[in-house]
Amino acid sequence: MGLEIIANNLGFFLKGAILTLEISLAAIALGFALGVPMGLARISRVLPVRALATGYVEALRGTPLLVQIFIVYFGLPSIGIYLDPLVSGILAVGLNSAAYQAEILRGGIQSVPKGQMEAARSMGMTYGQSMRRVVLPQAMRLIIPPMTNEFIILIKDSSLVSAISVWELTLVAKELNAKYFDPFTIFLFVAAVYFIMTFATSKILRVVEKKTAIPGFGAGD
Repeated sequence: MGLEIIANNLGFFLKGAILTLEISLAAIALGFALGVPMGLARISRVLPVRALATGYVEALRGTPLLVQIFIVYFGLPSIGIYLDPLVSGILAVGLNSAAYQAEILRGGIQSVPKGQMEAARSMGMTYGQSMRRVVLPQAMRLIIPPMTNEFIILIKDSSLVSAISVWELTLVAKELNAKYFDPFTIFLFVAAVYFIMTFATSKILRVVEKKTAIPGFGAGD
């Protein structure tokens, strides 16, 4: 059978790949929306806020993503919250990504020279204005390389939602393998599709990185 299996089921693979990208984009957006305030909380001068954010980051980074997916999908119904598999998968992967993105942003903010904040404060800006208008714009440009890595990892990790029956690329491969029993061809093809998606993501974000590079910082010098 070999390549004939791939050719006859290209439509299924394509749908799986599209859903994989949709899950990844939704999760990275959710992770960013939560990761930004979380990253700011990580450097907050208010101890309870900083402690709460640190606890979240350490808990999410210190437990397996698959377990977190199971908690969201199988655990939440026990307290009356029912989510379908796709929403559960996006929520779990997004919450997990938020912890990593918070740390990336914290590192980016701390990479901006302190003189930038001091200069902004000396011009009469408040701490919040200095952070919003001076520090964060620079930090956002500095975090593009680690965010590229996070996005690539997230695309690959999205395969874990197949464990709760989300019909993304990996589950499509599992089902086709159960039908044709040709794991080498099917999973090798799926691996190639994942590689194409991550490689393309890396190249696109590399272009963004070069266009937004700050002179004197990083690889875009």
